Amino acid sequence: MTVFAAEQQAAKVPGIVLSDGNVIPQVGLGVLRIDDEGVVPVVKSALELGYRHIDGAAGYNNEAGLGRALAQSGWNGKVTDAVSKLADERGVDAQQLAQQRRAKLWVTTKLKDSEQGYDSCLCAFERQLGLLGLDYVDMYMIHWPTPFDWRSSETWRAMRELQESGRVRTLGVCNFMPADLERLYNETGQWPAVNQIELHPTWQQREVVAFCKQHNIAVEAYSPMARGADLNAGDGTIERIAAAHQVSPAQVILRWHIENGTIIIPKSVHAERQRQNLDLFNFALTPEEHAAIDALDGPTRAGHDPATFTYA
Repeated sequence: MTVFAAEQQAAKVPGIVLSDGNVIPQVGLGVLRIDDEGVVPVVKSALELGYRHIDGAAGYNNEAGLGRALAQSGWNGKVTDAVSKLADERGVDAQQLAQQRRAKLWVTTKLKDSEQGYDSCLCAFERQLGLLGLDYVDMYMIHWPTPFDWRSSETWRAMRELQESGRVRTLGVCNFMPADLERLYNETGQWPAVNQIELHPTWQQREVVAFCKQHNIAVEAYSPMARGADLNAGDGTIERIAAAHQVSPAQVILRWHIENGTIIIPKSVHAERQRQNLDLFNFALTPEEHAAIDALDGPTRAGHDPATFTYA
């Protein structure tokens, strides 16, 4: 895909305005369970296709690889070979172009649970920023609430300092249930801008979503297709809708998320699937189709329970 075509595709992705005024692209790339070497071509491919939102974490053990991918693709805000070449082609200043490209990209990373706490968070962030090769990250998140070893309020104080220093733009959390969000607010006086949770047609977490909307917390879905399990949900419901629109079952599910206003971070290591996961804006579900997917909600999560799990 040409640079121009990638920019056209990126422009189709809606931006979600957060409570802090920042705007996050509604579709991003997840990089969980990709090793440090393998993540480089995956991220480079996504950027070439028009992804402008990458969701990483310290716990994924691939931040260094993500940093290399950003540098090699010319998206880390620095004058790399890729940026210099593009600047020459366009006849523009390379440093200015590097900064403009970085401003268009949203990079998220998350703190390891074992590094929660005030001092440990600040130390961890320095390491993570160095691995990523960035001057700032767009969102820094508490990965799990760990209610059995609660340190979120001390962690939040450190994260707020990082935000005030300009090295973090937005503060978020992952896997926080309403009780966790309320406890964080009661101790810090602040709601996070984003809550990233497991969310897909068969696990819709309506109580959590409603609570987040009530408090102007944007909802971001990981495992938006239940790691593929929901592609066949509802005794062929998804497949029938896909056939009606001549799209893939994955695109149907992701379109459902888009229409719900949810931020999504589908993961794929294959360029063609990455392209499909971003190509969600040439069709719309009918009200009946959307309701049929709503009706698939069930009692079983695909991932871990935030009340008991820690991502050390």
